[in-house]
Amino acid sequence: MYKTEASTGLFLIGILVLSCLSTSIFKQALAQQYIQTIKYRNLVIDLGNGLKTNAQLTYPAIDKGPFPGILLFQGSGAYDKNGTDRMVLKNGPKPLTPYLQIAQYLSERGFAVLRYDKRGVGANITINQNVWGNATANDFIRDAEKALNVLVQQPEVDPKRISLIGHSEGTIYAPRIAIDNSTKVKNIILMGTVAQNFRDIVFYQTVSLPLEYATRVLDKNHTGLISIEQIAKDPVLLSSLPIPKLILHPNNTKAITNTLVREFGTNDSIGIDKQIKPLLMKSYENLTALNLSKCNNLEAQFQGCPIWLRSQLSLLPTLSIIGNVSKSTGILILNGENDSQTPVQQAFLLQQRLTDVQHPDHTLITYPNLGHEFYPSSQWLTRAGPIEPYVLADIYAWLEAHSGLSNSNITPTTTASITRTNTNSSSKR
Repeated sequence: MYKTEASTGLFLIGILVLSCLSTSIFKQALAQQYIQTIKYRNLVIDLGNGLKTNAQLTYPAIDKGPFPGILLFQGSGAYDKNGTDRMVLKNGPKPLTPYLQIAQYLSERGFAVLRYDKRGVGANITINQNVWGNATANDFIRDAEKALNVLVQQPEVDPKRISLIGHSEGTIYAPRIAIDNSTKVKNIILMGTVAQNFRDIVFYQTVSLPLEYATRVLDKNHTGLISIEQIAKDPVLLSSLPIPKLILHPNNTKAITNTLVREFGTNDSIGIDKQIKPLLMKSYENLTALNLSKCNNLEAQFQGCPIWLRSQLSLLPTLSIIGNVSKSTGILILNGENDSQTPVQQAFLLQQRLTDVQHPDHTLITYPNLGHEFYPSSQWLTRAGPIEPYVLADIYAWLEAHSGLSNSNITPTTTASITRTNTNSSSKR
């Protein structure tokens, strides 16, 4: 009887001890989440002519530096410094903030990162129509140079270890900034690359890709015909056709069908080459004719205005100028193999040009199944989501080796394809 009571007592004491330990561990785990690993400083950048924009520097919470510095450039559209993809509503979904995601990831690991709002754009996608509507590519290039000067002046930043990261439209600007500031810029990273003239990208997005989708996916019987009913239920092709986008949001199939019948003059099947292609070509021609002098709707304001597009079309393609980047500047090119906005072939073209001019330090990494946002997507339509962690890890590993933080070389994910050219090795995996 005594032994049983003693055993029971010890058992209860053990449970109590374990309970206390687990509670303590749980509290410690919660506390770990709130340990400060990054410091933030809000800045204001003077863009000239009385125009200013908000910026933020993130840097490691420990040590005073100086840290290697990074400047981020957004993709096309009216994006703030975080790349916020939608308005913040009280009970709405949390918006994606990919550039903040990059900044926090790198600052936690030893880098000082500067992000800034595009001219005319503020928090929660507030747009100054006069400023944004009149912005040109050259304005954005000058703004980037002013931001670069602000970055190198920060006491936490080592001005001799500066890297640029550009995404989408930002890949047009980053090489130009590097060329004009070769003594300041040590590395550039291009994500979702634009190599050819912007007109080629627009043609791919508005004509080539939708036609390929209609032929390969919708035309299952290989007749060259698809039905109005098929199109009305297919969000991929619908998003490419020049029909009012407002009718797409309620997903009202009847209203969409009626619109398509009016557009094509039939409620039966229509020809891909004879009817859909001319409609897509007309849309492309209207877009690139640049007949409008200013933005006339919210969609144009967010995607880009006629003045901006006109300036983009007049720029020399990145493919023509990438060879002028200093041979002392490291170049990393990243692209999703399912990118439906800047297809992976754009990255291949830049890689080929850099090899042709014998640039000594350039690396290309492509990611199967990832789209323009470096999030899993089909090859036909970009899905929005946070940047995959292994992409961020590849960026960090390359920057770590190229910023004097270590001598390690990049080891990409097993699913990635990498082509590397540098003074020490040349390999393809």
